[in-house]
Amino acid sequence: MRFRSIAVVVLLFASFMDLLDTTIVNVALPSIEKDLNATSAQLEWIVSGYVLSFAVLIITGGRLGDIYGRKRLFLIGVAGFTLASASCAAATSGDMLVVSRVVQGIFGAIMIPQVLSIIQVLFAPKERAGVFGALGAISGLAAVAGPLVGGILVTQNAFDLGWRSVFIINVPVGVALFITSAFCIPESRATQRVRLDVLGVILISAVLLLLVFGLIEGRALGWPIGIWIMMGASPVLLAVFIWYQSRRDKKTGSALVPPSLFHSRGYSAGALTQFSFSASIGAFFLILVLYLQIGLGFSAIEAGLTTLPFSLGALLGSGIAVPLGPRLGKGLILLGALAQIGGYLWIARVVDAQSNALIGADLIAPMALAGLGLTLLVVPLTDVSLAQTSVANAGAASGVLGTFQQVGSAIGVAVVGVVFFGVVGDKFSPGALRDAFLAGMWIPITALTLAALLCFLLPSVSQVATHKTESELADTEIPSTEDAIPA
Repeated sequence: MRFRSIAVVVLLFASFMDLLDTTIVNVALPSIEKDLNATSAQLEWIVSGYVLSFAVLIITGGRLGDIYGRKRLFLIGVAGFTLASASCAAATSGDMLVVSRVVQGIFGAIMIPQVLSIIQVLFAPKERAGVFGALGAISGLAAVAGPLVGGILVTQNAFDLGWRSVFIINVPVGVALFITSAFCIPESRATQRVRLDVLGVILISAVLLLLVFGLIEGRALGWPIGIWIMMGASPVLLAVFIWYQSRRDKKTGSALVPPSLFHSRGYSAGALTQFSFSASIGAFFLILVLYLQIGLGFSAIEAGLTTLPFSLGALLGSGIAVPLGPRLGKGLILLGALAQIGGYLWIARVVDAQSNALIGADLIAPMALAGLGLTLLVVPLTDVSLAQTSVANAGAASGVLGTFQQVGSAIGVAVVGVVFFGVVGDKFSPGALRDAFLAGMWIPITALTLAALLCFLLPSVSQVATHKTESELADTEIPSTEDAIPA
């Protein structure tokens, strides 16, 4: 039991490190722009390149864990993520940093799906709610702590590292995680034979790359016909992917995305809610730090401190959501979405009213409300979404859920970038940046409105409890005797 607790801490830290890296870089973007002469498209790719490569490969990462061992893939992911972080810190150009971020996302996609899969194996269904609640709390806190931690690191400028410190911080953490997980995490694999769907990986990669590349590069290139053809081809390839997955599942039973997962309305709604929420948070923090630092001249630490009420609200929300999540279920998720919408509308109103006189203190209350809503939504979401999946599909289910999360973030960043930089144009004046921020805020607000509507399709508390009881009786998979954790 002691080793199992240590294993959970390791898994939570790994998840925290990954999600922190999604937002910690935002506050460093102005410094990166100056130091590396980065273009606006490169700035978007520094954020989106990570989440896009992560999104493309996370399902494959889950499948590889099912086939070759979840502990083994987790260790490979941690090691690669750590080395890629060092490469990011050593970048000498915008292109090198973008490539390093893509590699970082690849290894994150190998590491993170093992987290949910290992938790599914280590804990009985009735025990998972608390662990998933903690994971949701960690996820929410990591997402909002990024700008604050990044602001402190960039401003302190230890050893004259500047923005590079936001990546170097991963190195000692990664080394510690690798050593600890080597001893404390048990090895496990899928009980049924699973094959890797290479063509499926290629198809879904093309779907996402064509869409996100078109959104990010289209504005800079003047929206030529080739960009529209690329984006138009994306939904066509998505239809081909869905057809191919259904066909492969019937023939071999080893589709990259098992269609049976989406036979559950609850899982489908949970995945789409995850997508919408992630799109909102990725979009919001990108335009917030750009407006504060470039539009209002905030330093990195001032921008980070402006997000502190968001973090404190999220901390309060996690304290409420962990005990109440299993009892309130989708009702709490809906409340969280509405609180975030209210917070974002309030932020937009304050920015519009205060204009260039805005100071961080003006945003304390609305930021706290939005942060509270974030963890009320995200803490119970994973448990509710995965409640109707079995251990046999642990890797695929967690991988698909993670894909929806990362794809949502990538598309949120890409879409808000089109709006924000489209309004700013070449002016980059305080007034133009304020207008761009206000226009961009409709992206996260719309995404959260969709998340709120999807809550009505999530399984009820009684349905979740019933399924967990059935799963408790049906689940037979246990960790392998090799590397087994003592009871």
